Amino acid sequence: MAFDIDDELPDRESARQFYQKYDPKEVLGKGLSSVVRKCVEKGTGKEYACKIMEFNDDNDETRDATLREIQILKLVGGHPNIIDIIASFETPNYVFIVMELCPHGELFDYLTKVVRLSEKRTRQIMSSILAGVQHLHSYHVVHRDLKPENILMDSTMNVKITDLGFAAQVTDNVSLHDLFGTPGYMAPELLRCSQSDEEGLGYGLPVDLWACGVILYTLLSGLPPFWHRKQHLMFRMIMEGRYSMTGSEWDDVSETAKDLIRHLLVIDPDERYTAAQALQHSFFISERTRRIDFMPKRTLKAHIILVWSIYRLRTLHYRPQPIRGKDLLENPYRFKSYRKMIDSTAFLLYGHWIKKDEHRNQNRATLFQTTEKSVLVRHEQRSHDRQNSS
Repeated sequence: MAFDIDDELPDRESARQFYQKYDPKEVLGKGLSSVVRKCVEKGTGKEYACKIMEFNDDNDETRDATLREIQILKLVGGHPNIIDIIASFETPNYVFIVMELCPHGELFDYLTKVVRLSEKRTRQIMSSILAGVQHLHSYHVVHRDLKPENILMDSTMNVKITDLGFAAQVTDNVSLHDLFGTPGYMAPELLRCSQSDEEGLGYGLPVDLWACGVILYTLLSGLPPFWHRKQHLMFRMIMEGRYSMTGSEWDDVSETAKDLIRHLLVIDPDERYTAAQALQHSFFISERTRRIDFMPKRTLKAHIILVWSIYRLRTLHYRPQPIRGKDLLENPYRFKSYRKMIDSTAFLLYGHWIKKDEHRNQNRATLFQTTEKSVLVRHEQRSHDRQNSS
């Protein structure tokens, strides 16, 4: 029986080692066969997250998968974008995995709140995810279930790849054939492998880069690239690589970002970008700080003074004018700060006129007209002359 979110905690006698060091607190989340609780280390008062798995005699396979997850976490630990394992405890009926706490929760929840991200924020998040994937792949570990739900955000909003329950180590000569993952993030070769009995077919590390492409697409547009209410049609879209980057949500997305997506959502895994290649794409390179050959201190100081002097001279004209009380009373509109305040207030009060009279070709500039147009002046002068002549 799986450990339920409302069940009592494991008894203290059977999990003595865990209770001696940690004090379990409230539930943070629930998986298919696990519960994640906040826990406090008794000696230091530090807060962590603890994943608690319960087993019975019939699910040795699940226990083996959990122990394999612990082994992989210890293998790849120490990277800033992969969840750190602090400790683990095993009893006949339970396994406890104590990990670092990420108080800002899942990337999925963050994306739900903001719907879509700017390219700048997307760049920050994706560079961290790809760095974590590159680290996993350096140990020949394939995650197999990368998605926003399995990416957490720590106290500084730094992303952490978590939930390596489906992760596996591969070698260069051996491919995987098991069907693991979440449908919308599965790569074409994984789906082909599950639908064919051919021995030559298989998949490996590139499936994680396909998932990165799906995540990148979703962060920028707020929509998944492959979705259909009928799953078999969605799988067909994935296997054919059919997705679109048109529509209003893509109007403000740069061609550079779209190009990176095209290099990640590639049907042929041999042609798909690796994590290292993706990180070298211009989507990331263009925003990185360039390496500077520093000059000697005196020369550098002189250049800084020169640049600052030129800046002061060029911006002198745009510096705010000194305001005297008499001038302000006579003509407050001449001062930029007051002019902006007056204009915004005028539009707030009379903006509804513009909406009502759009058919008269009016625009918001009409509200801020402070001098009569020359055409109107001439027209009034002619009317005045006609009246005098008659």
